[in-house]
Amino acid sequence: MSNKYVVIDLETTGNSVKKGDRIIQFAAVVIENDTIVDQFSSLLNPRQTIPVFIEELTGLTDEMVKDAPEFTEIAPKIMEMLNGAFFVAHNVLFDLSFLQEELIMAGYEGFYGPVLDTVEMARILFPSSDSYKLSDLAVQEGLHHDRPHQADSDALVTSELLLILFERLRGLPVQTMKQLHQLSGGLKSDLIDILEEFIMEKEKQIDYIPNGLEEFRGICIKKSPHVKEEQNRNEVYYPLDESDKELLLKKAFSAFESRQGQYQMMDIVYHSFQHERHAMIEAGTGVGKSLAYLLPALYTAVSDKEPVIISTYTTQLQEQLLQKDIPLLEKAVEFPFHTVLMKGKSHYISIEKFAKLLREEEDNYDTTLTKMQILVWLTETETGDYDELNLSSGGRLFWQKVKHDDSFSLRNQPIETRDFYLRMREKAKRADIIITNHSLLLSSLTADKPLLPQSNYTIIDEGHHFEKVAGKYFGSKIDYASTRFLLQQMGVSEQNMLAHKIETILQGDKASQEGLLHSFELNKMMSELLFTMDELFSILAMIAKKSMKPKVQGRLSCPFPLEMTREAKAFIAKAEHFIFLLTDYAKEINARLERLKKVNKKGSMHKMVVHETAAWLDDSEKLKICIRKTIQQNLSEEVSWIEADTRSWQNRTTLYLQPISVSNQLRDILFHKKRSVIVTSATLSVNGSFKYTANALGLITEPCHYEQIPSPFDYRNQVRLIISNDLPEVNSVPLQDYVSQIAAHIISIAEATKGRMLILFTSYDMLRKTYELIKESGFLQDYTLLAQGISGGSRTRLTKNFQRFDKAILLGTSSFWEGIDIPGEDLSCLVMVRLPFSPPDEPMIEAKCDNIKKSGGNPFYDYSLPEAVLRFKQGFGRLIRTKNDKGIMIVFDHRILSTQYGKVFLDSLPEVKATKMDINKTVNFIYEWL
Repeated sequence: MSNKYVVIDLETTGNSVKKGDRIIQFAAVVIENDTIVDQFSSLLNPRQTIPVFIEELTGLTDEMVKDAPEFTEIAPKIMEMLNGAFFVAHNVLFDLSFLQEELIMAGYEGFYGPVLDTVEMARILFPSSDSYKLSDLAVQEGLHHDRPHQADSDALVTSELLLILFERLRGLPVQTMKQLHQLSGGLKSDLIDILEEFIMEKEKQIDYIPNGLEEFRGICIKKSPHVKEEQNRNEVYYPLDESDKELLLKKAFSAFESRQGQYQMMDIVYHSFQHERHAMIEAGTGVGKSLAYLLPALYTAVSDKEPVIISTYTTQLQEQLLQKDIPLLEKAVEFPFHTVLMKGKSHYISIEKFAKLLREEEDNYDTTLTKMQILVWLTETETGDYDELNLSSGGRLFWQKVKHDDSFSLRNQPIETRDFYLRMREKAKRADIIITNHSLLLSSLTADKPLLPQSNYTIIDEGHHFEKVAGKYFGSKIDYASTRFLLQQMGVSEQNMLAHKIETILQGDKASQEGLLHSFELNKMMSELLFTMDELFSILAMIAKKSMKPKVQGRLSCPFPLEMTREAKAFIAKAEHFIFLLTDYAKEINARLERLKKVNKKGSMHKMVVHETAAWLDDSEKLKICIRKTIQQNLSEEVSWIEADTRSWQNRTTLYLQPISVSNQLRDILFHKKRSVIVTSATLSVNGSFKYTANALGLITEPCHYEQIPSPFDYRNQVRLIISNDLPEVNSVPLQDYVSQIAAHIISIAEATKGRMLILFTSYDMLRKTYELIKESGFLQDYTLLAQGISGGSRTRLTKNFQRFDKAILLGTSSFWEGIDIPGEDLSCLVMVRLPFSPPDEPMIEAKCDNIKKSGGNPFYDYSLPEAVLRFKQGFGRLIRTKNDKGIMIVFDHRILSTQYGKVFLDSLPEVKATKMDINKTVNFIYEWL
């Protein structure tokens, strides 16, 4: 390929050249004929001070650039390099706009040639990558990136990445390339020119579809993997002796470590299955619980010729089981077995729907990019599972249009292998181990036609989440965004809307118009529906506003008024009117659907519209049931509340309804029906007792084996627990005074630990105030300060950024108390600002406590305390993830020592040395110990 590409990277004093920021380092790499032919880089004197954050990020200092040339001196060289070339950068708009301004200031016209963005290309060609940051892509592609955030290193890595992206593009089938070419006019960069050239190259060869791919509905997809013939398996015997277990596991691990706790757990799971009883097992960090239940599960499944279902809460654990633990199990055992991951239908793509939408013209950038990502992904995915894709928020909206639904199952045999959802269900029929999630397990247990195959054995991992998921499952929620999305899907006036497509098919057939309202009338009905929906959510927002405490910002929750206030009555009346309008509208759509079925037209358009209409009617019925359930709640058994956002009242308002307790439902659908259910997690007991969790899950009245298996880690030598004794009790001083004092403590501790610190809050308001105060103080300018809900990004992204910087401090609320893994030296200090009691005025908490009171119990000791202790244990579990980790945990809340109940928190931890200290002693101790 003869094109010339100049890959450029800049380091600058800030983000905006318009605000006076300047370039401090320029680097360029020239590529011709797929080969790097030239490199150039130079430090530049910006004639201004480099900010501390930029120094920390890039390693470039004022001293390093003081004798460097100014930009005007290297501008002629840059213009010469760019002559006749593509301008390439990782996030091209930043580098191009910066360079453009600098060139114009230096007296040049600037660059107006073609551009390529390696971020945009990577999104399209690596649709499953976790991240599109340059350093992450370098790791993924095995590129050596020794100095991230220095222009010469970044430019070289970007050029190597560009060559890999070209190679990936060339490897695609010509049909996929042509489809990408049709869409590429809507991109930010000039990929269209490259695609044209590659297509011409490809068409000189014999047109063929690469091995392992096939064409379906005009789209190239990966062929269904060949199903291995079922082999006759000899009888298998579970390794009862410790030496047999050891022999087995030695085959799987190159560096095998014998763990008594793991063997103990294996035997409990196996014997529980054999003797048909339930078990609750708390397995401390480092026990190796995944293999401890997988091994006996497999032997039981193969012996009984019946699958074992394993249910988890997080997709991370599902991935770990599939990618890491199952391959180890395959190495360990002598016999073949099958594993399948089962998810709900909305996780799988419908290729029929996608093929149809691919032909529709789009001017929306997100949709264009998503279509291109999916075209590439379909050449590599074996599952068709949405979780493999890394989509933007706009891309996630597009997925709603192409996801699988019940009304669109293709039953004729040749197509079945191309239907990812049906393919997964077929695999499940032969599986020994079925991995799924808590929600799907619950829906299968209550469905008339269960999705999961019949099984008497179930393992619930991450069991401390199961009650919460069950509450959501047995409850309901109505939110503004998805209600509006459902109604607008049907719409009339816009061409892409479903009602318009229905009318298009029915037009011309006069018989089909009899008894139907005209489009105009239908449109009027939809307008009234949307107007009523807006009013409905306005009333909810008004109720939330009225209950709001002064100066509260962000998300808030309040009970939906049980006493019939004026607003509550208005909401119920408006909800009933909305149901009435939706019922009328659905009748009209249903009448059209019946006519559609009779229209003698063939082709995918007609079939698609029939299926989509049926799916829409099904969803609208579910919405009506949801609203009815909410306005007819059983006050003694259910609680409803409103969650709203002060930044956008109506658009971010949700009404929830949930049962106060799920124990009876879980007992009836799960523990009464299955021969053996194993519930496991690292946090199930409170002060040695499983009573609280067993009660919540409905297991308390069932025959059940309870076991606590301690962690093999040496907590006494790996962890120090410090309780601050020089901070006031939070409620004894004004909040601002308390925040000032803890901010000062955090600054001192951070300087001693050099960052690598996670600070857990129970209140977002306190987190925000602390973050702002630390920022304003200027004491931690050298540190990267990350805060949940402020720094932006998901929990996973915040965690990755935390690990990326040496001197990082992360402030998190409730969701950071559990479920994140930060191994090794990345986390050496954990600060708990308060003991993690849930706010007593939260509607669900209030309802649970009232319930306990009515039945003669003590809400604090029966609910609030055990719930807080479990969360405290989860927070503690973040600190030590391997046997070589070392860490300090600091608790600012001295109720842990000054109250009677504080002892329950300490007694629930592994054996750890706890010491009271003031801040000066704490800082000295940290310097010595870490």
